[in-house]
Amino acid sequence: MIALLQRVSSASVVVEGATIGAIDAGLMVLVCAERNDTEKDADTLLAKLLGYRVFADDAGKMNRSVTDTQGGLLLVPQFTLAADTKSGTRPSFTPAAAPADGLRLFSYFVEQARLKHVKVETGQFGADMKVSLTNDGPVTFWLQTNAK
Repeated sequence: MIALLQRVSSASVVVEGATIGAIDAGLMVLVCAERNDTEKDADTLLAKLLGYRVFADDAGKMNRSVTDTQGGLLLVPQFTLAADTKSGTRPSFTPAAAPADGLRLFSYFVEQARLKHVKVETGQFGADMKVSLTNDGPVTFWLQTNAK
């Protein structure tokens, strides 16, 4: 699985004109399941994400996690993160999980995140989403469980 996390001062997701998820300070995370990913991959990615130290401590060093800060977590499904861009000028999405598997793993990821974290908001799988954020830093990291 893949996560592109961005430290934000705020972020939101709008579907058909309605805000369906929004956070203040925390992490906006684009989440993608790849072919052959499992719940174990989702658990591994979530543990890394929740413990990843991207927030400043009292000395100004990135030494605190979203769990430490009790910041918001906005999880947004994004299958295009699995794009194969090695050749040509059009991406191939064959590395991405099939839609049914992607939905199942994203739903599982969200369910587990809600069991482990205080504030979790989400986007909507398969929807045309408008994602807005104010990247704080900017700070952006790519996490992947099974780097190809």
